[in-house]
Amino acid sequence: MGRAFLFLFYFFLAALSLVIMVATEEEDIALWEGQMENWTEEEARQEENEILGRIHVNVKNHGAVGDGIADDTQAFLSAWNTSCGQKHSVFFVPKGNTYLVRAARFKGPCADDFTVQISGIIKAPEEPGDWYTSSPRNWLVFSKLKGVRFHGRGVIDGSGSKWWAASCKINKTNPCRGAPTAMTIESSSGIIVRRLQFKNSQQIHLTVFKSDAVILSHLQIEAPFNSPNTDGIHLSESSNIVVKSCVIETGDDCISIVNGCSNIEMNDIHCGPGHGISIGSLGKSNSEVAVSTIVLDKAVLRGTTNGVRIKTWQGGSGYARAITFQNVKMIDVHNPIIIDQFYCDSSTPCQNQTSAVKVSEVLFRDIRGTSKTANAIKLACSDTVPCNDIILHNVKLKAANGGSVKTFCNCVAGFVEGAVEPPVECLRTDSCSCGGSQRPRQGLDLRWELHTEL
Repeated sequence: MGRAFLFLFYFFLAALSLVIMVATEEEDIALWEGQMENWTEEEARQEENEILGRIHVNVKNHGAVGDGIADDTQAFLSAWNTSCGQKHSVFFVPKGNTYLVRAARFKGPCADDFTVQISGIIKAPEEPGDWYTSSPRNWLVFSKLKGVRFHGRGVIDGSGSKWWAASCKINKTNPCRGAPTAMTIESSSGIIVRRLQFKNSQQIHLTVFKSDAVILSHLQIEAPFNSPNTDGIHLSESSNIVVKSCVIETGDDCISIVNGCSNIEMNDIHCGPGHGISIGSLGKSNSEVAVSTIVLDKAVLRGTTNGVRIKTWQGGSGYARAITFQNVKMIDVHNPIIIDQFYCDSSTPCQNQTSAVKVSEVLFRDIRGTSKTANAIKLACSDTVPCNDIILHNVKLKAANGGSVKTFCNCVAGFVEGAVEPPVECLRTDSCSCGGSQRPRQGLDLRWELHTEL
């Protein structure tokens, strides 16, 4: 009787602890989302004050119909040219209308104190056959701007459903081809993009390319979980970028950071569904890369196919270093922590190569939650260019189904601080050759789905 009582007592304590843990986690997420809403209203009031007394150049006054059927592209370009040339002006897309706009490039530089206010819905053509062949990979491009603010609570709708249906990922008989990125900030500096919604892009939703000092905040990005290649935010050849307080639900990476990026800060990110938050892919086609000083601080990932990830191709060179992932909550995530130097985004197996992108100085700190895969931590590094200075500090990952989780290592050196679960006993303490360490077996299928083409 006494043993039965003790068993029931301990079972009750365990169940109570589980309930408290789950409740605390949900409260953390609810608090985070509530803070986003409060920040949103405060910024909205600030934005309203910022545009008082400015010259509003309304696209409707330049011939935009706004019925979602008539082609408003030329009206937008006309309004842009007028507003861009005037100080203290606002390129204004009013709410209450849907504007059909084809591929267009909005060029700077513009006059001082220029604002883009998108309050209505900007919609892309639905039919892939209607797309301009002169701009197959871009929809709305904003280039050579300095000190410009984008805001307005409007929607940028890529109308991507027919593009996805034609994808070779969805219909294997179709040829693989590229598709447009919804919005691109290119060759610009001092840019703020906030309080906009992106949805159903043909491919990537928002790209920052060859730009410096850009803030992306309070963005909502959404596309179905099975929409191919619909990355949320894609950063390339850019530096001093802040991504904060964004909710991203897509069919690919919530945030992807590729070659030429440095000094990137991401915080308060809600990701999922999607493929997680990724550095890479890097080193494709034997290319040389440089990525450094990347920080993700405070994020919630829910139901993603990867968590925080670094992915590189065999045959590449260069480096990815000084990378921090911290204060991350994983909820039913596949592959919560992953370094993959055998990334192969190809329809055919990739050949083994000895050169590789050097991955070093990576910190995973205060990461907790549940894994949908047995390998909660996977550190698969190159035999010839091992990963060095990989640190895991206070990591606690459990199986989503109540089973067990484990760690996989190949040629990775670093150390553990604090409590780490599952244990990382395969982590080497030196950077010598990795003979005798675990490695993928010859012929093991390491292929991932096609990413660069539809």
